[in-house]
Amino acid sequence: MTTVVKNEAFEVHHELDTCGLFCPEPVMMLHNKIRDMKSGEVVRVVATDPSTQRDIPKFCNFLDHPLLNQNEQDNQYVYWIRKRSS
Repeated sequence: MTTVVKNEAFEVHHELDTCGLFCPEPVMMLHNKIRDMKSGEVVRVVATDPSTQRDIPKFCNFLDHPLLNQNEQDNQYVYWIRKRSS
């Protein structure tokens, strides 16, 4: 699936739906998903917990995974994250 966000196109390899889950579950699930991904692959995360607006960018920064974009749409928080290169 190819996604275009702010005029930037990138391929999404994985989807992670954490809707209805609360801290720390969305970040724990993201951590497990990224562990199983190949370097350079992109995961699209959908969440409903507002704390992900703080937690997911911190996770990406701490582990050096590029947060390609994030936005809020229809009371959901959406993140596009690329697994860092080894």
